[in-house]
Amino acid sequence: MIPFEPTHPDPASEPLRLMTVHAHPDDESSKGAATTARYVAEGHEVMVVTCTGGERGSILNPAMDRPEIVANLPEVRRAEMARAAEILGVQHRWLGFVDSGLPEGDPKPPLPEGCFALLDLEEATEPLVAAMREFRPHVVVTYDETGGYPHPDHIHCHEISVAAFDAVGDPDRFPGAGDPWQPLKLYYSHGFSKARLLAFHEAMTARGLESPYTDWLANWPDERPDPGLRVTTRVRCDEWFSVRDEALRAHATQIDPTSRWFLVPLELQRAVWPTEDYELVRTLVDSPVPEDDLFAGLVERVDALRAS
Repeated sequence: MIPFEPTHPDPASEPLRLMTVHAHPDDESSKGAATTARYVAEGHEVMVVTCTGGERGSILNPAMDRPEIVANLPEVRRAEMARAAEILGVQHRWLGFVDSGLPEGDPKPPLPEGCFALLDLEEATEPLVAAMREFRPHVVVTYDETGGYPHPDHIHCHEISVAAFDAVGDPDRFPGAGDPWQPLKLYYSHGFSKARLLAFHEAMTARGLESPYTDWLANWPDERPDPGLRVTTRVRCDEWFSVRDEALRAHATQIDPTSRWFLVPLELQRAVWPTEDYELVRTLVDSPVPEDDLFAGLVERVDALRAS
């Protein structure tokens, strides 16, 4: 049997492509949105994949808690997602799974039958493999093994993203999902590090402003590790923070415009923490860490090939 050689992209002959995989509509705007807006502005192609429709999400903006919105929440959230994608300039793909909801209580109730988090790993992975083989990303970004926070959909999103990255280049896996394609790098996003929150908190209090993170930091469990300690890659994208915020506001049922998302002035954010932060967990190219670019190693390869 002839050994399989996975298809690797030739970034000198085509645009660089980034795929971000998220659990619900609005996650793409609260996690890494300025990065995606930056890469779109630089001429790269970006696709956001959303696993579920957010059907079981709560309405978190009191101004949108109206009967006609509640009755049509799935359609409203699809429209919000379309608007956010337009603002960010990204392509968008729904995987079509059903939101699992966030179980609350002690004991927690069982997850609803047929929801995303209960789907078999192979069943849930195949549509993502198909999307990857069609879009052919060079770089994939998703959540870490905790999901960023312990929502069952976020955790399953992590699981299928890693499984798809490992399967997408193998012609023996999911043969009906398109021609094999091997992304070259896999990242986890780490937007809510304790160090970042503390930096904003201290900058706000030093300026005599009320910090929105006082309670959050006070309630951070001593045993909870700071995910920021895992960061390998910091992408400077402060020029696009305003685009990120506009995309967030597009998710009007989920984002209260008076909430803490918007209480830290943009000029302070740009001065204190001008990056969005990631952890490189798989790479098939030479890209020593720390990095300042998700395409690090690919860009150098482009330049070398074009110079030859």
